Amino acid sequence: MERSLELANMTRVQQFVLLGLSTRPDIRDVLFAIFLTLYLLILLENTLIIYLICSHRELHKPMYFFLGNLSYLEMCYVSVTMPSLLVGLWTGPYNISFTACMTQLFFFVSLICTECTLLASMAYDCYVAICRPLHYLLLMRPQVCLSLASSSWLGGLMVSAVKTTCVATLSYCGPNVLNQFFCDVSPLLNLSCTHVALTELVDFISAIVIFCGTLLVALASYSAIGVAVLRMPSAAARRKAFSTCASHLVVVGIFYSAALFIYCRPSRIKSMDLNKVLSVIYAVVTPMCNPIIYCLRNKEVHAALRKTLHWP
Repeated sequence: MERSLELANMTRVQQFVLLGLSTRPDIRDVLFAIFLTLYLLILLENTLIIYLICSHRELHKPMYFFLGNLSYLEMCYVSVTMPSLLVGLWTGPYNISFTACMTQLFFFVSLICTECTLLASMAYDCYVAICRPLHYLLLMRPQVCLSLASSSWLGGLMVSAVKTTCVATLSYCGPNVLNQFFCDVSPLLNLSCTHVALTELVDFISAIVIFCGTLLVALASYSAIGVAVLRMPSAAARRKAFSTCASHLVVVGIFYSAALFIYCRPSRIKSMDLNKVLSVIYAVVTPMCNPIIYCLRNKEVHAALRKTLHWP
């Protein structure tokens, strides 16, 4: 009772202070130029991929349908985190309202959960294409692809609504300084002045279900693909199958390595500098590398790009 009265008398935090990626004025200008260039590059390359997929009928296949969804997601993803990163580098530590912080958290969690499910769907598509080629048109018909993509987006929204509600209903009485360049779960939990055990449990369970669940689907798919590839009698067929899935494995490895380290932990993360470095990997590096990795050795995308640019 006394604890409740004490909390009631405290002033609820109305805004947070984001310290940003770096508080050193001597390197902020250089970092601002670098990350602004990366942001524009990410938007450009993902826009180009979406345009190529929509404008060329030969790319109207399940693989490119999911790649188009992933490219659109990456554009939304960086547009949630990068503007606040750039503002922090331009102005230094700055204030963000409680509502704006929770809104950013909601979209960030939603998109990262959606990406997990999309990567698992792409792994399943690759599995069906290599291990069940005769049933590919049936198993990956348009209705199935649309259902997988829709469930990815809706599932992300639902998980994010639960997690954001848990974080938003905590009491924040001060201090209000977030050692991060955007509003993330762990830094916010560190600032709460009430018990966060339930919120941490919800966060941990959702991380296990979403991250580990989709990772198991991806690993099972690629394991089956590996076995099937090794059994192929033709070396040329093995090389073709390996080149198709190698890019998927690289993207999955980079994304999950950073994300699982941060989100599949039941306690609040104390090393915020490490947290920020890992956040940059999956919030900036992965969206930038995904289009390059997926399309670098893809002959159909190369052909569509040459046709668009009228190259011979």
